[in-house]
Amino acid sequence: MATRSVEAIIRPGSPHYVGDGFRVHNFIPGNQGASMQRMNPFIMLDYNSKYRFAGTDKPRGVGVHPHRGFETVTIAYQGKVAHHDSGGGGGVIAQGDVQWMTAASGVLHKEYHEKEWAKEGGPFQMVQLWVNLPARDKMSPPKYQAIQNNTIPKVTLDDAGSTVEVIAGTYQDTPGAASTFTPVNLLNARLKKGSAAGFSFPAPYNTALVVIEGSIVINGKNQAPTDHFVLMANDGESFTVEATDDAVVLVMSGEPIHEPIAAHGPFVMNTRQELIEAFEDFNQGKFGYLED
Repeated sequence: MATRSVEAIIRPGSPHYVGDGFRVHNFIPGNQGASMQRMNPFIMLDYNSKYRFAGTDKPRGVGVHPHRGFETVTIAYQGKVAHHDSGGGGGVIAQGDVQWMTAASGVLHKEYHEKEWAKEGGPFQMVQLWVNLPARDKMSPPKYQAIQNNTIPKVTLDDAGSTVEVIAGTYQDTPGAASTFTPVNLLNARLKKGSAAGFSFPAPYNTALVVIEGSIVINGKNQAPTDHFVLMANDGESFTVEATDDAVVLVMSGEPIHEPIAAHGPFVMNTRQELIEAFEDFNQGKFGYLED
């Protein structure tokens, strides 16, 4: 089985705010090779690196906005987020939890720092990933998966306590917690210093890492520090990740969807005409109602 090499190690760019509650670095679609087409089915990745928010009586966040044609996946590493959508989904995701929302035919949603957490403030660290849907599923009914950390399968790697959390896909024949429309692997490798984990995905699968904590070496030679994005090439299947400090690494790998991408703001479809229809449906109130 051929080794999958590192194509690029990308440092975080200048952060920007989404609403007033998410201070993010954008890695996908990036200007260093991580375009929507290159990373498909992963079409957007915003990384809120560790940042301390002061306490406030008015929770920070993002008000009501629409989505159609894809899924949003929010992974909480620190802090708490409250979510509500027009399809009836909602709840609080806390440290270690995952929110997997299928917008598909269209939803309105909002997300804020959880009220009690916001009063105290503290360190906040999140990933939001957009996962594309194939044309056959873009207009399917919306759904919502609230995945608490205690329901995420964990594979123990060694006696040091290193584990891999299987959010979606499989790892060492252990299936993940989330259901997906196309083959998607989403894993959190929590590695103690000196520990290593091996990964193997089909060569055509688009694959990347985000170093959430610590620092790592890939394949024994490529060093990646905290908050960096590692784009893996499509030249092999297997690679290794070794922690040079205690590390948390988000590993993503998915089968590409070989279809046109037409994206504008909160909508990701296959054609310009479908985008126009999405805006018309939103303006006509067909995404439901959600109080801001």
